[in-house]
Amino acid sequence: MRGGRGDWRNFEPLDLTPLLAAALQAFYERGFYGTSVRDIARRVGQTVPSLYYHHENKEGVFVALLEKGTLEVAWRAQAAVEDAGDRPDLQFVNMIEAVVLYMTHRVKLATLDVELRYLSSPNRRRYAAIRKEVEDLLVRVVTDGTVQGFFTVTQPAETARALLGMCQSIARWYHPTGPMTPEEVARRYVDIALMSVGVHERPKHLEGVPAD
Repeated sequence: MRGGRGDWRNFEPLDLTPLLAAALQAFYERGFYGTSVRDIARRVGQTVPSLYYHHENKEGVFVALLEKGTLEVAWRAQAAVEDAGDRPDLQFVNMIEAVVLYMTHRVKLATLDVELRYLSSPNRRRYAAIRKEVEDLLVRVVTDGTVQGFFTVTQPAETARALLGMCQSIARWYHPTGPMTPEEVARRYVDIALMSVGVHERPKHLEGVPAD
């Protein structure tokens, strides 16, 4: 996996340039199509030519944000799996938690995923390659868990993809001011994910995701 390393449950404020921070807010409020380069420049107090000095165009700004988010969820998922040792059931719980925590703590970045249709083919392929790393990791965990008898799954790859789709959909409805904290959402989605692989009790000896 590419990306940095750290505490996968800890979310520091995003390290963005003022321009990227302004663009992220604009994309979150208006979407890619509804956001103009002029709007981004106005929000950050710069001129349009100065924006082009840092990024080739609006898509370049969008890609910079999209890549930052995708690399972050990739390293968090990998770190979560490594943190669980050799047991695939614990790896599974950790990874689902890591993805859900990303989707909630980084909801503005996570919502960019629904705008992929506006990307050019090369940029879409680049993003898809990073996202595939996360998918492959969960497929491996689900497959290992099935082979070792932890899970009762007949189609590990399809199950993993369905679970990631379920987690990604969180960004469409979650709001930081809503009734649930990221940790509460993670607990609920971990339970749903476990039932999807045939596990009805939370694995023992797992720290960080307390039972309800």
